Amino acid sequence: MTTPFRFEGLSLPVSDVAASVAFYQALGFTVEQQHDVFALLRLGTGSIGLLRASLDSWSPALRKSVHIELSTEDLDQLYADLTAQGITFSAPPRDRQWERAMSAADPDGYTVEWSQGLRGHNQPDAAATDE
Repeated sequence: MTTPFRFEGLSLPVSDVAASVAFYQALGFTVEQQHDVFALLRLGTGSIGLLRASLDSWSPALRKSVHIELSTEDLDQLYADLTAQGITFSAPPRDRQWERAMSAADPDGYTVEWSQGLRGHNQPDAAATDE
């Protein structure tokens, strides 16, 4: 048997730590540490490390393929709340075959995606899907 372990979070290369911190704070993340080249943010029990790096060689498509995945019990209300705070969404709440979700882009073009309910266990009615 393997000794149990848990997933705590991940780190992302970012072009501007301060801009990324401001974006994620607007989403409800709290700052645990912040320096010129690194910040550690927390939401619930998970964390995101933001590490300053050159992203010049990262294409927009590659950046968009990086997903920060979050969830909520009321996707439509969260959409209204965050829209009122000035967050711009690339996709409003919509039903897909595997989940109900919405997404926005962070300052570096990474996809921040919210799903309704527990990810992977929230399939909408088949008749309501648009993808």
